[in-house]
Amino acid sequence: KLRTLKSLWTLKPPKRTFHGHPRLLASDVYSQYESVRRGEQEIPKYFNFASDVLDRWSEIEKAGKRPSNPAFWWINGEGEEVKWSFEELGFLSRKVANVLTGVCGLRKGDRIVVILPRVPEWWLVHVACMRAGIVLIPGISQLSAKDILYRLQASKATCIITNDTVAPAVDSVASECQFLKTKLIVSKGSREGWLNFTDLYTNQSADHSCVKTRIQDSMSIFFTSGTTGSPKMTEHSQGSLGFRPLLSERYWLDLTPSDVIWSTADTGWILASLASVFDPWVFGSCIFIHKLPQITSATILNTLCRFPIDALVGAPTLFRMLVQNDLSNYKFMNLKHCMSGGEPLNPEVMEQWKSTTGLDIREVYGQTETGIICSVFKGMKIKPGSMGKAAPLFDVQIVDKNANILPPGQQGEIAVRSKPIRPLGLFSEYVDNPKKTAESERGDFYVTGDRGIMDEDGYFQFIGREDDIIISSGYRIGPFEVESALIEHPAVAETAVVSSPDPLRGEVVKAFVVLSPAFSSSDLESLTCDLQEHVKKTTAPYKYPRKVEFVQDLPKTVTGKIKRNELRNKEWGRM
Repeated sequence: KLRTLKSLWTLKPPKRTFHGHPRLLASDVYSQYESVRRGEQEIPKYFNFASDVLDRWSEIEKAGKRPSNPAFWWINGEGEEVKWSFEELGFLSRKVANVLTGVCGLRKGDRIVVILPRVPEWWLVHVACMRAGIVLIPGISQLSAKDILYRLQASKATCIITNDTVAPAVDSVASECQFLKTKLIVSKGSREGWLNFTDLYTNQSADHSCVKTRIQDSMSIFFTSGTTGSPKMTEHSQGSLGFRPLLSERYWLDLTPSDVIWSTADTGWILASLASVFDPWVFGSCIFIHKLPQITSATILNTLCRFPIDALVGAPTLFRMLVQNDLSNYKFMNLKHCMSGGEPLNPEVMEQWKSTTGLDIREVYGQTETGIICSVFKGMKIKPGSMGKAAPLFDVQIVDKNANILPPGQQGEIAVRSKPIRPLGLFSEYVDNPKKTAESERGDFYVTGDRGIMDEDGYFQFIGREDDIIISSGYRIGPFEVESALIEHPAVAETAVVSSPDPLRGEVVKAFVVLSPAFSSSDLESLTCDLQEHVKKTTAPYKYPRKVEFVQDLPKTVTGKIKRNELRNKEWGRM
């Protein structure tokens, strides 16, 4: 049932003006929804981000009412560069939509797995899926064959798009994926059993009519790790991804059509969709992308010096890495705003960055299930160690185990009010997993699984995971996945995986291993390397345990469950 937004409001940041440009009036896409934001008009029943936002910006662009900077700007660091206006983005994405619906035979609601690095084709496919109503399932390029098999089987995806690097892994499991019908490869060459993506869309017509989608229709599915079992399929809708930024004031990005934003997030993360697709394009901003085959300090700093990037979004690992350099040697061309999210950022890193660059790092907080729910807005006082206040649309509280709201200063679980009105930015469900969906609710709240504190001023501070999820360099890693890989090795009799502190990555994977009797006299240094390589080959390489400790036994409850919290507390010095 459609409802107005009056009861959803939790915080309204002050009205802001464009940096150097007068606020666009009726022609501004964002301004068109002012009456909905004020609660004077209901949320529309139908919405499609491609037709209602991107195509509208294309019209504004052609009318000469948008700055001349591109909508999309990509470099690979080796001299190649791609720049698209909104009109060109529309033209090319319609051709890709015709590939998906015509050549591949996909229809509205069908699912497609897309495993591509930061290449322009990822953005074309993303927009094409919006136009055709196809559900996009992004994945990081480091996924193993086993990971890909699980995703294809669980999602029942009928099509996959990837590149030369990942295609062999797909081929090794494709015969076990009964729903997979079409494989598209982004490549300069050909591969048996695959259709060449570039050849197909180049020769397609650009005449395509955008499908009509309801605001609650499925738009994307993200696989997110849990403490037990396999990754869950987190579904987001046209509303939660596409319409949400039109309602949420200008709270975390506060961009303008003249701004250029660069997010270094991997294309498999929801942050790539938020900071490199939906939220910037709502404001007609330019999305800047560097291919970044490897993230190095030199590449990041030199790019900031050479290109007019106004806003930078990165994981805390990025800023920890950057402050290890002599930043006085670099003069950023245009950088004004820095945002960090994915895990807590050390206050000392924020101070170092500020003292050498003069720029604040504003923290944001969210999850795959929620998007950004807390943020330090522009102009807001920065409290070291705080991730800001609740974002508009979200009523964020600290609750106890019975879903009672706790007073300021008391530690509890970070939760978002989901009843009686479910906020638009919240995920729809865990697909095919009603039990997990139900377990994510407690009373009138969606519970995040993170512990935190809210102070008297409404600022939130992250304390730690309620469960055992490990967040390393922004990657969410479930211990079960790593333990499952380790236990396959003949040397491992039993294992428990927890987080361990790391000065660069925030936390890393540590494995406590009980050896099988036959390996009790093995060279432990050599065996450690062997186990690490085994995990890299069995699952995604970023999940491997950077630390391994061999123990005689593991702490357990009387019912035989491993006490991971005891191991984790020992690692973090909390015993």
